[in-house]
This record gives sequence, structure tokens and C-alpha cells, in this order.
Amino acid sequence: MGCFNSKPNDTGAIRRRPGSIGEVAVFVPGLRVPESSDELPLQPLGDGLPRRLTERLAALRNRIIVMAAHEALYMTKPTWRITITQHGGSKSADLLQALEDYLPTLLGLVKDGSELEDKVQFAWMNQEDDAEDTSMPSAWYEVLSVLHLMALLRLSQANSLLVPKTSIEGYHAKVSEENKRASVEIFLKAAGYLECAIQHVLPKISPEKRWKGLPVDLAEGILKAICMQALGQAIDVQLGLAIDSPKATLAVRRRLACEMVKCWQQAHESISDLPLLDGWAEKHRLFVTWKHIEAKAAAYYYHGLILDEGNSEKSHRTAVAALQSAEELLKESKAACEAFHAASPVSRRAIHSFQISPPLWGSMRYLQEKIHKESSCKVRINKDLYNKDNIIIHDHADSAPPLPDFAVALKPDEYRLPPPLTDTN
Repeated sequence: MGCFNSKPNDTGAIRRRPGSIGEVAVFVPGLRVPESSDELPLQPLGDGLPRRLTERLAALRNRIIVMAAHEALYMTKPTWRITITQHGGSKSADLLQALEDYLPTLLGLVKDGSELEDKVQFAWMNQEDDAEDTSMPSAWYEVLSVLHLMALLRLSQANSLLVPKTSIEGYHAKVSEENKRASVEIFLKAAGYLECAIQHVLPKISPEKRWKGLPVDLAEGILKAICMQALGQAIDVQLGLAIDSPKATLAVRRRLACEMVKCWQQAHESISDLPLLDGWAEKHRLFVTWKHIEAKAAAYYYHGLILDEGNSEKSHRTAVAALQSAEELLKESKAACEAFHAASPVSRRAIHSFQISPPLWGSMRYLQEKIHKESSCKVRINKDLYNKDNIIIHDHADSAPPLPDFAVALKPDEYRLPPPLTDTN
């Protein structure tokens, strides 16, 4: 991928980011940024491109280039989350607005009947593709890149809301319920941008450009994986709120956990077959694997508790099997988490060093304390009750009861591309 004027890896200040960005709650794949250089300028490729439209396009894009470069470097600093606003923004809100302002002019190149779609060369720096940057004469490629960047900025905003702020004394403050609920809305906006990209922009790019020209960062599988990640993490926040609420029943918590499994399962399926290499790409795959296993541990835990409310020996046995599955999956998730942290970039592509751990309010922090305790307790009770040693189940993959199949209630916020701005209007 990335064959349309793609450069191999070389030194890049934004793409190569040694050091640590500190603790984060939301994994944000590498931030692609637009670039303009002597090799890849923003310029007309032929006659017929109105001068006023060209100038407006260049002015808006150049502003975004500067802002996006600053944002990408800003996100690499361990102290970046300290200076955010209460609404989850740093300068990302300004960059999002600049991208929104840019889209109408950009879409002027692709309005119905326009012959300008391939008249401008657009270049972006990649993060997950083996090629460092990709340049294509396609306005739809630019629209796709803009929507991808908007989605990642939303994930960054959600992260800023969910990471507990550290006080001067070194204590973690509790993440407020207001921030948690606001983060859910932001996750849905991110998913909405990506859904729009998949349904309304990708089909506009020719099959040849899609399969030979697009970088892996913009592959349909990656876009779907990030979309489902946003939904999965939104549900995780909802599960954390349900755990904190005495009014939330076990049935509500189980449903949320099962919905979360479905989201991470789809993310895992979308990303598994892509040619992801080292660096950001491998980090991304490992993160999805980790969260998928973690979600299944939560789902089996709540499923086991509900099954144990039955009165028959069969229901109690099935409950124990579910709880033991949860315990085994929790062990697997810890191993997957360690693999994610241990994955180190090769020398030609150094990236952030991450410390992603369950936030202090998060559902898995609570469940890590509960799953082993509940599983051991239920096994002991049922052994005493039925006086049988074979209540212990060893292989959760073969013995675990099926999880309930719930439709995912959360949906991406619908995002519609703005009307095109032409040279005449």
C-alpha cells in the first residue's frame, strides 16, 4: 500500500517520537498530518483549476499543516494533558474547526460534474504504513484523510477527559461523572466521522487507488477497527458508570459487557488480516487484542453471576464455568496487556512509549479485584453443596457457556459532509 508517490522511511520529527507521553486511557493510533514540501507541493496538475479556488484551498490547507504539526508534537509531551480545558480540548478544538472550515472548499473539487477531482496533489504523513508518506492526485483521498484526522482528534479529546489529573501533591483526582458522560458523546462523534468515511468517501475512490494507492492507515479495515474501538470504549465508560451506580442491575451490566465484546470482536476481525508491520501498526493490533480479551472477561463474569441466581445444579455448574472462564480470560488479558507494553518499535520507526492502564474509575480495575474472588468462592460453595470434585473446569474455551447475543445500543453520531463551496459561491 502507499504506492502513489510514497516515500520510504527516513528521518521525520513527527513520525518518530521517542520518549513517553505518560499514562493514557484511550489508545490513539498514529496521528497522520498533512504535509507540503519541495517534493510534494500543493499545486495544480493541469489547466481548469480556478485560481481563487486554488488560493483558498492552499491557504486553508497551509493553516491546517501548521496546526496539525503542532498538535502532533503537543500530544507527545507527558504534560500535555495538564493544560487541557474542561471540555477535553487542547488546541485540538481549533484544529477540528479548521478542518470543518476546509471541507466545503475541498468538496468544491468533487461536486457533481466537476473535472477537478484529480487536479491537485495531496500529501500526508503516514504512521501505520511502511511508506512514510503518501501523495495522491485525488480530492477524495484528501477528504478521507481529513475525516480520519478528525476522528483521531476526538479520541484524543476523550482521552484528556478520562485520564485522572495529577495534583501538585502527586495524588490522582477522581474522574468526574460529567467527564465520563462527555467522553461518550465524543467517542460517538469519532465513530460518526469514520462511518461517514467508510460509507460515503471510500466508495468514491477508484478500486485501483484504493488497493494500490491508499496507505494502510486509511484501509477500510483500519477505519472499521477504529470506529468499533470508539464504540467499545464508549460502552466501557457506560459500564464503569453502571458499576458505580447502585441502581444498575446485574442484567444491565451484563448487557453492556456483552455489547462491548461485540464491538471489540468486530474491531479484531477488521484489523487481523491487514499487513500491519512494526511501530504504530503493531501497537494498534496488540491493543485491540488486549481489549477484546478484557471485554470477554467482564462479560463472562456478569454472565456467571446471573446464572448463579438459578436454583438448579445445572445453573450453578454453568455459573462456575462462566466465572472460571472470566478468570482465565483475565489472565490472558494481563498477558496481552504486557505484550502491548513490551512491543518496542524497531530503530527505523521509533514511536511513543505508552503506559495505558485501566483508569482509576474504570470497569476492569473493579473487575480485576472481583473476578478471582467470585470464581474461587463459587467453586468452593458448589463443591460443598454438591460434594463433587469435578466442578472444577480447566478449559474455558471448551466449557464456557455461550454469551447472550445483544445488539449494540450505541450508534455513531451521524455525520454528513457539508455542501461544497465553489468558486462562484
